Amino acid sequence: MAINRIRTLLAVCVALLIALAIPAAAPAAKGSKDKKADKQYYVSLGDSYSVGYQPPAPGEVVGSSTKDGYAYKLPKLAKKRGYDLKLVNFGCAFATPPGQGTSIGETTTTILERTTPCLLPTIGGPDYSGQTQAAAAESFIKKHRRDVKVITVSIGGNDVTACRTAANTFECVADAVQKIKTNVAALAQRLRAAAGPKPAIIGLTYPDVILGGYVSGEQSDRDLAALSVVAFRDLINPAFKEAYASGQGSFVDVTAATDAYVPFEQTTTIAPYGEIPIAVATVCRLTYYCERRDIHAKPEGYQVEAELIAAVLPEVKKNKK
Repeated sequence: MAINRIRTLLAVCVALLIALAIPAAAPAAKGSKDKKADKQYYVSLGDSYSVGYQPPAPGEVVGSSTKDGYAYKLPKLAKKRGYDLKLVNFGCAFATPPGQGTSIGETTTTILERTTPCLLPTIGGPDYSGQTQAAAAESFIKKHRRDVKVITVSIGGNDVTACRTAANTFECVADAVQKIKTNVAALAQRLRAAAGPKPAIIGLTYPDVILGGYVSGEQSDRDLAALSVVAFRDLINPAFKEAYASGQGSFVDVTAATDAYVPFEQTTTIAPYGEIPIAVATVCRLTYYCERRDIHAKPEGYQVEAELIAAVLPEVKKNKK
């Protein structure tokens, strides 16, 4: 009798354990689906700014992509807005377009047309050789449409800075502005069509690095610095803003946020340049142009850009339980 009673109790225990195990498995499966549904992609496109490019160290010829760029800094900052972003960065610093023997920085034209491999891609970015950067990003966004939450674009800087050495600066800038209006608008509209109405599309402009030429002391450089302010304020940035708006995107005015429009009469003193306009000093602090005539941002400059992007992200509303 005692043995039969023990066997009966054991059977009941086994049955209870099995019954308890079944509902435990269901939430695990549900949890895995929820985790998949909560995936949040951040897609980055653009030029050397989008890859966090840093110029070559002394003795080196080629610079490098780094994780100092704004695209890598944004996911952490975006957490405060309710996001949990995973970066997918299609940016390209340099490539050799078909028919050209030398590599150039990505422009508003090459981002739409170049299919040759990127010579200096972003760290950890996808390989999209044989496709344009725009088409590769577009394809990814369509495939992951439900999960893409944020898209950023920085393109057009190389169109504009090429005018530094142009025979006719005004004609060159006017041509660059027209390319921005046409090509960036086409890109923004394609990204919106691929993403649907919900994801944030955020386009960036640039620090006015030409201001850094002021420190040379040459009057021609100071004149060009003054003209660059007018060009960004009245031509370049309005073109960017209009182009991104055509794709229902936001525009981040990095130029204004980095003091470019502060009048030259307002000065400060910084080493080794002495007393210079605040607008110039900010460019010297955030970019390499004053010391190396390099248009790229320092890590501090990329941090500023990341903070500006985070500030315009729509806040994610948490579901109430």
